[in-house]
Amino acid sequence: MSQLRNSYLFFYNLFQAFGWGLSLFRILSNFISANSVTGTFSSAGELICLLQSLAFLEVIHGAIGIVPSGFLLPLLQWGGRIHFLLAIVRRIHEVQELPSVFITFIAWSLSEVIRYSHYALNCLGSPPNWVTFIRYNAFIVLYPIGVFPGEMWLMYQALPYIKKENLYADSLPFSYYNFVTVYFFGLKNLYNLPFRLSVQVLLFCYPFLWMKLYLHVFKQRRSKLGKQQKKKPN
Repeated sequence: MSQLRNSYLFFYNLFQAFGWGLSLFRILSNFISANSVTGTFSSAGELICLLQSLAFLEVIHGAIGIVPSGFLLPLLQWGGRIHFLLAIVRRIHEVQELPSVFITFIAWSLSEVIRYSHYALNCLGSPPNWVTFIRYNAFIVLYPIGVFPGEMWLMYQALPYIKKENLYADSLPFSYYNFVTVYFFGLKNLYNLPFRLSVQVLLFCYPFLWMKLYLHVFKQRRSKLGKQQKKKPN
């Protein structure tokens, strides 16, 4: 059973690493060819939506105990990203060409290629020290870049379009993307508040939830890099 679990996790993480690598390649190819950040979503957006939707499996992995992460933190990360992708970027075409999409997708793609590659190698044994070092240092820069000038700034820019088009005032038609976008309903409820207050509530809560995830990875960093230091010969 342990071998079957490791094989499954290896191929899952390998698939995600390859997918995010392909996303990064598409984004950079578009940037180089167009000499602009426009076209970022059209070049890799649907692939990133698919990869992030599949990441719900990580919530299940934690819930049933095949990985030690538990389910709450993966659920927070998955929910935040799915909200950003499917309730905002994919739905509102006017924001798809904004620089914040490029910033977010680059930060996500780099961090996920590193993270999933590390996880895949960990399924095969102990990953090389340099891979672990990159995994637990790159996030220090990439995570805040993805959240603040990326996700949060774009959500703020999107709110006037949501108000203008009254996107979440009515009941939502069923679709696969609406099903996985659980945050749709939270955003709809926020719009029952005055618009200015709904902006404040949304943007006030987001960094606190993100900080919980960020500090959790710092805790992992101390543990993983501390073990590396102990293994080094004196």
